[in-house]
Amino acid sequence: MNQRSTLIYELKGLKKTFNNETVLNIGRLQFHRGTVYGIVGSVGSGKSTLLNIMAGLEKESEGTVKYDNSSFETNWLGKVKSNPEIQLSCLDAELKGGKVSDLFKGKSADQILSRYIKNGSWKPLLDRNVNELSKGEIACIQMALGVESDPRVLLVDDYGIYFDKDMESEFRKRLHRMNKDQGTTILLSSPHDQHLKFMASVLIYLDNGHIAKIRPGVGKGTGPRQQQRPQRSGRQNQRRKYSKQR
Repeated sequence: MNQRSTLIYELKGLKKTFNNETVLNIGRLQFHRGTVYGIVGSVGSGKSTLLNIMAGLEKESEGTVKYDNSSFETNWLGKVKSNPEIQLSCLDAELKGGKVSDLFKGKSADQILSRYIKNGSWKPLLDRNVNELSKGEIACIQMALGVESDPRVLLVDDYGIYFDKDMESEFRKRLHRMNKDQGTTILLSSPHDQHLKFMASVLIYLDNGHIAKIRPGVGKGTGPRQQQRPQRSGRQNQRRKYSKQR
């Protein structure tokens, strides 16, 4: 199998500009299926903008972004259409719903949250309103929703910065299992590589919108030539109409 056939993202000449200021400028960057990546950069480095573009929430100002060898589809206004295979977990994502339990759309919220928050401290969250949550609580719920949605690609912005040691460890186990068992491609960003270096196969360091360096990680994630995402059954097969044959 050649290297191109394992690509899930390919970025070329990517630029993003806000108010005549270039915040992202990447010549070429490739991401392979079934691989865990860490994107490291301080505030203002461009990591959040990069993930938003790769999630289809923002459109690049210049260059090309290909997902699964194709550009993102756009509507007649030129806005990128959402792709159900890609899930972005970030604090800026809007949590829609009155109470926390509403966010899980019929799934057992107590069972899901109990997997990530120990000692029963998740129980008071269920009846709280979404607008009453702290940043840490939002981060935890966003991560749980992202993992439970079982996407083909999971993007996580500012991974772990609001988690305690036990919670981060539990999410790390879940992400490793997603990558190993389902072949999920995972991109995690953080201001530092404290957690990412133990999870990612590849670390990408950003500085002022540019790639400063790319280094191998020591994580257990599979490398670009090691794993393909397996075929799924049940509700996952409903997504086939959105993707090409794998």
